[in-house]
Amino acid sequence: MTYVVTDSCIKCKYQDCVEVCPVDCFYVGENMLVIHPDECIDCGVCEPECPADAIVPDSDDRASAWVERNLIFAKQWPNITRKGEPPPDADAWKGIPNKEALFSPNPGT
Repeated sequence: MTYVVTDSCIKCKYQDCVEVCPVDCFYVGENMLVIHPDECIDCGVCEPECPADAIVPDSDDRASAWVERNLIFAKQWPNITRKGEPPPDADAWKGIPNKEALFSPNPGT
């Protein structure tokens, strides 16, 4: 099992999860983060740290559309090991459902 970042992260990208990850398995895109499933050790410490409730176990129904995307983009985007600044309008996007159409495949910095 692994944890998965879902579309709830899109445009929020708070990055609190990055600080607690013991194996640095987060990767950064232009407007969200993903978890590399082959690196995740299933410790679960990231899940409660996410203010947007965007991290779920891969067994959760909300993860099904995002499991493969996490793998694909973790292989393309840069690894992130320290918390950065969330977008200035992150709080405005928090809790907005169905943000999948806003997903950007571009890598972040």
